[in-house]
Amino acid sequence: MGWHRELLIGFDLETTGTDPREARIVTGAVIEVRGSEPLGRREWLADPGVEIPADAVAVHGISNERAAREGRPADQVADAIATVLVDHWKAGVPVVAYNAAFDLTLLAAELRRHALPSLRERLGGLDPAPVIDPYTIDRSVDRYRRGKRNLEAVCREYGVRLDAAHDATADALAAARLACAIADRHPKVAALGPADLHRRQIEWYAEWAADFQSFLRRKGDATAVVDGTWPLRESAGEPADERV
Repeated sequence: MGWHRELLIGFDLETTGTDPREARIVTGAVIEVRGSEPLGRREWLADPGVEIPADAVAVHGISNERAAREGRPADQVADAIATVLVDHWKAGVPVVAYNAAFDLTLLAAELRRHALPSLRERLGGLDPAPVIDPYTIDRSVDRYRRGKRNLEAVCREYGVRLDAAHDATADALAAARLACAIADRHPKVAALGPADLHRRQIEWYAEWAADFQSFLRRKGDATAVVDGTWPLRESAGEPADERV
């Protein structure tokens, strides 16, 4: 049948910025999907505890006033999201996130910021897995395709409906559906089990990072370093949020 026909968990964060070391959670969504159809969802609105910059408000539409009025405390939101994701990982269900290294690294930073148990601590010392990242997979299986690789562009490429870009629930659902569409187009991806696919994405992301680092150095930035760690890095540098 293939992993893309089984239960998947779409995950997305909308945030105060594009640097996972500094950005804070504004909204989050976790959605259960089977056969591309949504089954259930959890949504969160946080009061991030810092001002949401105007450019971030322009992206996701959550004002400072609304976040302060309706949002839950940031530590409660980070803890709740981590709890839900860890429960799914413990059950062996893949979590799908577009540019997962951004969302998971940012979530990890929020947990540290609020002195909460890390994802690895919640998983008994294990890394979060399996994770399925359509961004990383698409970039590997169709590496020579030109054009943008943000969520909107890749959804268009695979014919996946994206109802409202930069809405956490819509993006989480689109990411899960996109993972299924990529598996449908590329049988070798569909044939991998979730654990094997997770391991392959670690390799693919590292290869991309090495290639991109070499490109930057050839272009004149002799000290450029691109972190090839996926899907979670404790020393969060790149990646920026590719969905913007």
